[in-house]
Amino acid sequence: MARRPNVIFIVADDLGFADLGCYGGREADFGAVSPQLDALAANGLRFTQGYSNSPVCSPTRFALMTARYQYRLRGAAEEPINSRSRGSSTLGLPPEHPTVPSLLRQAGYRTALVGKWHLGYPPHFGPLRSGYEEFFGPMSGGVDYFTHCSSNGQHDLWSGEQERAEEGYLTDLISRRAVDYVERMAQEPQRPFFLSLHYTAPHWPWETREDALLAREVKDNLFHLHGGNIHTYRRMIHHMDEGIGWVMQALRRHGLERDTLVIVTSDNGGERFSDNWPLVGGKMDLTEGGIRVPWIAHWPAAIRPGGLAAQHCMTMDWSATVLELGGAQADPAYPLDGVSLAPVLRDPERGFARPLHWRMNHRSQRALRDGDWKYLRVDGHDYLFDLSADERERANFAGRDPRRLADMRDAWEAWNETMPPIPEDATVSLGYSVKDMPQR
Repeated sequence: MARRPNVIFIVADDLGFADLGCYGGREADFGAVSPQLDALAANGLRFTQGYSNSPVCSPTRFALMTARYQYRLRGAAEEPINSRSRGSSTLGLPPEHPTVPSLLRQAGYRTALVGKWHLGYPPHFGPLRSGYEEFFGPMSGGVDYFTHCSSNGQHDLWSGEQERAEEGYLTDLISRRAVDYVERMAQEPQRPFFLSLHYTAPHWPWETREDALLAREVKDNLFHLHGGNIHTYRRMIHHMDEGIGWVMQALRRHGLERDTLVIVTSDNGGERFSDNWPLVGGKMDLTEGGIRVPWIAHWPAAIRPGGLAAQHCMTMDWSATVLELGGAQADPAYPLDGVSLAPVLRDPERGFARPLHWRMNHRSQRALRDGDWKYLRVDGHDYLFDLSADERERANFAGRDPRRLADMRDAWEAWNETMPPIPEDATVSLGYSVKDMPQR
């Protein structure tokens, strides 16, 4: 394996499984939606069986930051943390908990988060308290792309722990700040860097670069239930894709591309205008459309181009991978749940068994993926699917194979016993009523 890489960990927000061209997405009226990301996949490694730790944003981010199941931390029981929690001393990532950036920093890395945090607010929580040396972006889950205000109407764009007034389309501000960071890090090449690049795109409100006037219309309701369309949505992805292209150009300008591991994913499955084909469901669901997401890895020094991997994995496994490749040591008091994928990066055909577990307070959901099979419970109903033959989860084997169902249910129960229970005061914060959403 190559020397310790720089790492850029890119997380899109609510990106669907098939939104990108390299995952079968359709072209838009303006052409290819994601040419830069498609190129990263073509010259790197694309995963077909990769998942997020949760079908909703902040719980996945707890797992990404800690390389552990999010259920171990109180704040992750919120589905998700909402902007009304500003000032809470309990709903956030505890600063004393080791994180990917804090462990990499101890190992000699420089660290920065550019983009969305969504793991609690100052003065109790924040990126600078959890291992990042620099931070630029919003603290909350969703903000307007032009006013940079969150759903409670408060301004929410920060530099460090100071609110920052800055004009511009948020996706572009994030991309340009990431380019600036790469340019500065190139001046000190003796130390590797870890850049978390967490876009808010293509999360609502549905605004492209040309839609500044929409900010007035949605300022009292960022959920924007009356607006948007697939054309706007694809353009929002394209803006993000262009920005990622700017970052890659900066790496090439300074001769850093070869030794930089670029990881691309989504925090959960797609939402209103997403394309999740052939999967069903979406954000907030433990059906495949809510949790199976794109995973692209690009690292010319170590990953052969054109690779395809069927390895089962989830967000926290990538966090564990980054820690291993960065030579960072986990704190024995906080053992990792994530499993490093470094062997798969070396050889995509070198897979290993990886059972994956989920639970959701919303609709009392639970799921276990083990090999080809998936056990799912929603609203008290149990399902059993053979995903190797039925990715759309339509052929329920629960009645036909009761022994397998019982074994997988017992395995999920045994795992759940190792996790703290869901707190009684945990909330589901959809931000809109389920009845407002189209039926899937």
